[in-house]
Amino acid sequence: MQLFKNIEQSINSHIDRNAFFINGVAYTYKQFAETISKIRKGISSATKEDEKNIGVVANDDLETYAAIIALWLEGRAYVPLSPETPRQRNENVIKQAGLDTIIDSSANAVFPELKVIESKKLDAVPVDLNPKNVSDEELAYILFTSGTTGNPKGVPITRANVTGFIEAFEDFKLDITKEDRCLQMFELTFDLSVMSYLVPILKGACVYTIPKDQIKYSYIAELMEDQALTVALMVPSILHFLRPYFSEVNCPKMRYNLFCGEALPLDITNEWSQCLPNAKIMNVYGPTEDTIFCTFYHYNRNAGNKSHHGIMSIGKAMKETYTIIIDADKKVLPAGETGELCLGGIQLTPGYWKNEEKNKEAFFHIDYKGKPTRFYKTGDLCRSDEEGDILYLSRLDNQIKIQGFRVELSEIEFFCKEFLKKVNAIAVAFENKTGNTEIGLIFESAAFDTAELMKYLKTKMPAYMIPTQTLFEMTFPLNSNGKTDRNLLKKKLLEKI
Repeated sequence: MQLFKNIEQSINSHIDRNAFFINGVAYTYKQFAETISKIRKGISSATKEDEKNIGVVANDDLETYAAIIALWLEGRAYVPLSPETPRQRNENVIKQAGLDTIIDSSANAVFPELKVIESKKLDAVPVDLNPKNVSDEELAYILFTSGTTGNPKGVPITRANVTGFIEAFEDFKLDITKEDRCLQMFELTFDLSVMSYLVPILKGACVYTIPKDQIKYSYIAELMEDQALTVALMVPSILHFLRPYFSEVNCPKMRYNLFCGEALPLDITNEWSQCLPNAKIMNVYGPTEDTIFCTFYHYNRNAGNKSHHGIMSIGKAMKETYTIIIDADKKVLPAGETGELCLGGIQLTPGYWKNEEKNKEAFFHIDYKGKPTRFYKTGDLCRSDEEGDILYLSRLDNQIKIQGFRVELSEIEFFCKEFLKKVNAIAVAFENKTGNTEIGLIFESAAFDTAELMKYLKTKMPAYMIPTQTLFEMTFPLNSNGKTDRNLLKKKLLEKI
């Protein structure tokens, strides 16, 4: 409850300051408060108290962000729906979440078959930011992530989960203030967006978003410089895109730069750090199931940084998060041994939305520090060192077997990047016509002769790990969350073969 009172107090305390900068237009906290209030009125007028889950069409405008806060103040949960997502998938989400009402700021209703609150057409009302008194066990949002069967998995996050994240983030003691200008680069269907708008709102800072009709990464680079942004949470893919232009990027005002969502290469971070000469850089980690992120590692400009195959450590658990590494029998492994990273604590979701079968697969209880504790299996292969820092090795499903040998695709990628220096490369496994597994390499580059690279790889790895197929792509495709779309790249490689 206190978190939502803090939102009210922060908005009221910074009423004349800018809250959002969207597509070149600044909006004050006063405008934000007025928009929240009229949407609250629209919600209370159009829905019953027991209608807890409300859809929000994820547009890039003030009304969409106001809708999220309005729902929280009303004690409801939001379910974001991207207008760019295929309709069948959105209909699947609507059905799973049991949505009857959608808040939509679009010019024309995206889901006219449902009850639609058209947030741009609501009448002004007196400002009301006082949150309703509801349990912290009530939901704050449900995000639907990709499922292996093609059926999206719902991840419900409670108000207590979000509060736990904010308290753990505060424990970093980053002095974010009302003077900060903060990047929000993520689709609202991706949980990193929550930190990117919520932390600034709680501090009275200004949120800078990315218009959907812009080329995302080039716009981000311009925004960082032109608006002198000071705080940014990013996915590592942005660095690969911007790398050819690092010499032109100069952001001395950037104070805090966090990375999450993908493995963070140490070499490119070293280069990027020169573009942000005054910024503290952090690598943070966490799945949607553990509320945004839950471990952290501070990048050190002046000394060595912990890494595995060139990938920076994901560090230690945040406040009230528990981390263990287990073997296939759920035995907790000591430092130095490799196994699956599992997470527990205040930020952990109650479980997948109406999916008991998946819950039984992903969650388990063991004795932890003298009491039964619930953990989530991340699917990430890791090991911790004697100081408790966790090294990310690969996805368990990125581990393959060739001729009976276990192979980490990340190891192949590491040696490729080591030889090629500034060329990004990913390795994928595929089944050939004889039913055997082969490895393909995909380069983010114009075509070049790979003979010298292959000769180098043969000095570093056994023959069964040497890639047999290659593909060149000038720019790697990204999914809606800004991550490299490995599945699409693998599909392109197979089409070439």
